[in-house]
Amino acid sequence: MGRDARQEFEACRIPGAVFFDVDATDVASPLPHMLPSDAFFARTMSELGIVHDDHVVCYDGKGLFSAARFWWMLRAYGHPAASVLDGGLPAWQRAGHATESGPRAPVARASPPFEARLDASLVADLAKVRSLVDAFQSGAAPAQTLVDARSQARFEGMAKEARAGCRSGHAPGSRSVPFDRVLQADGTMRPPEQVAAVFAEAGVPGVDAPLVGSCGSGVTAAVLALALEHAGRASLLEIYDGSWAEYGGDESQPLATGPAPPA
Repeated sequence: MGRDARQEFEACRIPGAVFFDVDATDVASPLPHMLPSDAFFARTMSELGIVHDDHVVCYDGKGLFSAARFWWMLRAYGHPAASVLDGGLPAWQRAGHATESGPRAPVARASPPFEARLDASLVADLAKVRSLVDAFQSGAAPAQTLVDARSQARFEGMAKEARAGCRSGHAPGSRSVPFDRVLQADGTMRPPEQVAAVFAEAGVPGVDAPLVGSCGSGVTAAVLALALEHAGRASLLEIYDGSWAEYGGDESQPLATGPAPPA
């Protein structure tokens, strides 16, 4: 909160890196980090000099956080050649690799231009999430399990949400997998078998089960997407783009507090 990502990028970065702003979008919405249009994302990638054949390695200054959102976006918009630097800039620095600072020199615009087409099947909306909640509350088996990456305290309604007007708690039927549980103390990803165990302990039916990821605003759910792929999931995790900022801010939506019931 309150960080200036571009300022941090100019203060210290991996040599040759370019800056991507996860907040940048052309979609008019009161919700944060909403996915942009195909044209906006394509233009942004082209302005960064990224072309279709490039393998994009994403990293961030925290370790493993917003980089996963960019990775997920690239994949969702049809660019499979993307990965995340495990542990991000801190891991790079711990390994003794060089860094640079100062304003980034302009890069040549991509030629041919980057092409983007969002796979809508990877993006859940409020209506989709509400249908899962309604199925759970009716006693039926929901078609997918909603997996919440927020902290346990926020999920259980024990910690106040930072976003004004947003309730504490969770969508009934969802499972709590705080994103930091799939990470090691140094900010790198846990081994695959440990990641799978984290999901199993939370009552998630399996890494390849039909799932929808959610979090506070669509960022840390992408960490779960990355973790699931690391653990062997064959398909990219579908993410609820509005996440708790939308659901928790809508008082007409059902709310649960306390731990999730046993699976």
